[in-house]
Amino acid sequence: MTALAEAVVDLDAVAGNVRTIAAVAGTELMAVVKADGFGHGAPMVARAALGAGAGWLGVTSAAEALSLRSAGIAAPTLSWLHHPDEDFRALVAADVDVGVSTTTHLHAVADAAHRLGVPATVQLKVDTGLSRNGAGEYDWPELVGWARKYERDGGVRVRGVWSHLVDADVPGSPALARQVVAFEEALRLARRAGLDPDLVHLANSAAALRAPATRFDLCRIGVALYGVDPFGATGPGEFGLRGAMTLRSSVVNVKRVPAGTGVSYGPEYVTGIPTTLALLPLGFADGLPRAAQGRAEVWLAGRRCPIVGRIAMDQCVVDVGDLPVSVGDPVVVFAPDREGHAAPTVAEWARWAGTNPHEILTGIGARVARVHRYEKAES
Repeated sequence: MTALAEAVVDLDAVAGNVRTIAAVAGTELMAVVKADGFGHGAPMVARAALGAGAGWLGVTSAAEALSLRSAGIAAPTLSWLHHPDEDFRALVAADVDVGVSTTTHLHAVADAAHRLGVPATVQLKVDTGLSRNGAGEYDWPELVGWARKYERDGGVRVRGVWSHLVDADVPGSPALARQVVAFEEALRLARRAGLDPDLVHLANSAAALRAPATRFDLCRIGVALYGVDPFGATGPGEFGLRGAMTLRSSVVNVKRVPAGTGVSYGPEYVTGIPTTLALLPLGFADGLPRAAQGRAEVWLAGRRCPIVGRIAMDQCVVDVGDLPVSVGDPVVVFAPDREGHAAPTVAEWARWAGTNPHEILTGIGARVARVHRYEKAES
């Protein structure tokens, strides 16, 4: 059965981005493959990143970590967001590092290790200003104290200390320097408590590329792994990152309509002149955000054409004017700008929808087939 749309993932681009970022950062890299590899397919992306030199994988949940293990991927992996009453035995048994931000979680991990009879490996997260996960300033001393106790007892090994940046993608942000200071102080407290972590990490994609003071032992690369410039460039940007995903489909209906024709629900769009409308089998259930309507374009018949009217759950309408468009003609929704045409990029779709590229990529629905290829970029 042929899918109505497909997301073609260039694994060579993923590998190339790992090598590009590593050359700038000069540290080990953690490839963040949470949310099914930002919608690209976690196992395939993980293998490509590891093959290009990434030393670690990062995921959000136990389910994501264990899915990688089930796929035969044994690389060092950090999982960092869990229920406090979660049974951590599966993660411990699978040799997954557990990100720990509270003493409640630490006690649960230590209990799982005790029941299994093997030590658990944890990485302690401190909140340095993001105010999300991570132990706060007043909770951190207690967390590192308990971690040291469990380490002395042989139930836990503290491999890492880490945190997450607020706005490393904003050049000159004063928050960045404040976070580095807070992180270094937290690290000093951990070491004074007797901990000796061999993996210290703070930098995300943006910091890996532009903030040397944040790099420490490892940089976690998320959106840049997939070729999105973290500083907002719609193409490769100054670092030459290569977009990895092309979202494409084909025309499933064409009709010539007179002026005054309403298009889609409402209608919010009425044709001003006689024109041709092309129907695409992609809607908001497939990842085209309704917030982009009125601005979004696709590449069809050798040019950009606007999506008109409301984007529906399963479909959208493109006004192609007088272009000679037929049923079955290929359509590119977004693509890397190296594709040899002027198709929109994922960064442009994010701008049209008032969001970030992360949301566009992770929103590509399950009905869209993922096709993984190794496609060497033209020199």
